[in-house]
Amino acid sequence: MTVPDYQSLMFPLLAFCNDSNEHNAQEAIDALAIQFQLTATEKNELLPSGKQTRFANRMGWARTYLKKAKLIESTARGKFKITERGKQLLKTNHEQKISAKDLEQFAEYLEFKKQSNSNAVNSALRMLYHFGELALQYRRLKPPKLGGLGGFKVT
Repeated sequence: MTVPDYQSLMFPLLAFCNDSNEHNAQEAIDALAIQFQLTATEKNELLPSGKQTRFANRMGWARTYLKKAKLIESTARGKFKITERGKQLLKTNHEQKISAKDLEQFAEYLEFKKQSNSNAVNSALRMLYHFGELALQYRRLKPPKLGGLGGFKVT
């Protein structure tokens, strides 16, 4: 089996928390790795950065989105537990899966998504602005070539 994507992890993670106890990330990672029958190789596969496993990364994203939708909450540094909203969703979710689209029913998640999109757009605009500034500086420093495009004469 391959490492599941974060959306495939959201329902099992929420179900894991349904005992109302506090949990930490490692407990959840260990429990879901067993549930998904991941091999040691799959569980320990690193991201290209080499700093985090792919499975822990995806679990982190699943946990983040569940928190943003107020389905789980932080109880202390590195600890989390299910909320009443999370318990209610488990009772009514007969498909036993949660997608990012499903989380859009919660205003808090939509606000988070809106802010994330706004930050991404602002970041892209800043990058374009800086690229434009660099291009202008380059043109000022480099004398123009004679001829047409790329220094080649156009006839």
